[in-house]
Amino acid sequence: MKKQILLAFVLICNVAAYAQQDPLFTQYMFNKLLVNPAYAGSKEVFTIDMLNRTQWVNIEGAPETFTLSAHSAMKNKNVGLGFYISRDVLGPTIDQSFMGTYAYRIYMGRSSLAFGLQFGLKYFDIDWNSIRLKDPDYIFDPQDIRRISPDANFGIYFQSNRLFLGLSSKQLLQNEYGYASKDDKSSFSKLTRHFYLMGGFALPLDDKIVFRPSIMTKYTANAPIQVDVNASILFGNAFWIGTSYRSAKAVTLMTEFKISDRLKLGYSYDFYLNELQPFNYGSHEIRLGFEFPLYESRMRTPRYF
Repeated sequence: MKKQILLAFVLICNVAAYAQQDPLFTQYMFNKLLVNPAYAGSKEVFTIDMLNRTQWVNIEGAPETFTLSAHSAMKNKNVGLGFYISRDVLGPTIDQSFMGTYAYRIYMGRSSLAFGLQFGLKYFDIDWNSIRLKDPDYIFDPQDIRRISPDANFGIYFQSNRLFLGLSSKQLLQNEYGYASKDDKSSFSKLTRHFYLMGGFALPLDDKIVFRPSIMTKYTANAPIQVDVNASILFGNAFWIGTSYRSAKAVTLMTEFKISDRLKLGYSYDFYLNELQPFNYGSHEIRLGFEFPLYESRMRTPRYF
């Protein structure tokens, strides 16, 4: 009986990890490189972003995610290069990724159209030490489960001074990934392709206030379509405040402060309107962004995205 319970637990962890193949972010609109590789170099400066997300506070084993990304346009401004790393922990499961990014941008006056590719590796493991058994005995005999899989993403990104549109697909190779075991046989589930469609625009209300609505739709086979609708306002090119609604019944409050010309600080809080609401204290994201001009002679147009 205990063995059956343990097997069921491992299978549940695998299903949960499968659902979390692509980590969830609330502040994706401030760093679209995590969603669309064609975004690399779009700011025309060297950009570093760090983000930490703690989801469903007060629920043991809930997802915790950390990402670090960097990207920049090169001396040839048509080319953008970058990378990101991520670590996503859900219960005892650990997902880690490293993706390198190449984007080529075609300029059309004040707008541009970019095509981007990402290649890298995903690493999957289970931390058995994090599992606490009420009645440990000899039946619990965990095996070393590790999996490294190559991965690839593709994206298209259009941007002007007032508008952006993006279409991307992640996990194109659909390689084997998460672990499952049944009847003494082991198998690995596959990465599933995720498709993202996003768009938004900036509407100046006066010299110091800009309204910026946006939307993102996420599609994965055999899962409900997820839609995020966002609205934010920029005050004096120094302070963002906004809100969003996620079709998975979540509402978000977010803000971003421009501490200096090189440093930005962002924070968001999600609260849920579904069955999880009585059992958690919401989700928190903290983000730090750094911008460094590599080519001082290059004139930058205003960037609202």
